[in-house]
Amino acid sequence: MSAVRTVLGDLPPAELGVTDSHDHLFFRSPRLPGQELDDAPAARAELAAYRAAGGSAVVQWTPYGLGRRAADLPPLSRATGVHVVCATGLHQDVHYAEDTLAALRGRLADVFVAELTEGIGDTGVRAGLVKVAGGFHGLDAHARWTMTAAAEAHHATGAPVAVHLEMGTAALDVLDLLCGELEVPPHRVILGHLNRFPDSVLHRQAAESGCYLAFDGPSRTHHATDWRMPDAVRALAEGGFGDRLLLGGDTVVAAARSVDGGPGMPYLLRRVRPRLAAELGAGLVEQVLTGNPGRAFAVDWR
Repeated sequence: MSAVRTVLGDLPPAELGVTDSHDHLFFRSPRLPGQELDDAPAARAELAAYRAAGGSAVVQWTPYGLGRRAADLPPLSRATGVHVVCATGLHQDVHYAEDTLAALRGRLADVFVAELTEGIGDTGVRAGLVKVAGGFHGLDAHARWTMTAAAEAHHATGAPVAVHLEMGTAALDVLDLLCGELEVPPHRVILGHLNRFPDSVLHRQAAESGCYLAFDGPSRTHHATDWRMPDAVRALAEGGFGDRLLLGGDTVVAAARSVDGGPGMPYLLRRVRPRLAAELGAGLVEQVLTGNPGRAFAVDWR
């Protein structure tokens, strides 16, 4: 049976509900000093605000080594009534100390598989996806290493592979590697941050591969691209790719949380949903927020 792997166990995809397909409850990186998402009460308040806005599920893309706080996720999910999906995977190398990466050499795919099937550390919390990252208009050796491990983990478990595209770039390079060379089925790949590179031709090329396209923001200010997102989503929907679209908030710093004065998770439903409904119709937006995530994150787990 196909199921979405949440921090409270496997869930039928039809029960996932309205989903923020890319966000963060916890995130800590040396690249963002002083801006860490590392406060459990604030995370609970943010989830509660999202629930009050009509949200049912959140997919946290925080990967290995960046402060996932996996043990805190089940009680947060229970307390707020929001389904939470947790990630394994690895971000760009700039987010890690060299000794952290050195300790993963030769066993990265095994770590991903263990976190998907057995649990993260001793928490018993199993990840429901693998998150990796590309570079700016290309893939370096680190990206190729992590994506190769992600592909191995997919082939072993069936897990979807979600990809951070740096400023929305290198989508076709990612697809060439993951779906071409490494033979991950396109419908198991989710490309994130496409809103940050509003090239309609590139978006259509990526959509034609059969992958999922995530428009995930704004958690930080991207004035040059945020306002173009509705047009990009409409163009893809009109091109017949409405069943491939996902939406998320991507809250990555503390100031971006709604409870700290930012847009946060509720903004996705409070402002983005009605804005897109005006462009696409409420029915399609409901599909993007509910039906599509159920398919994108549901797996016949092996």
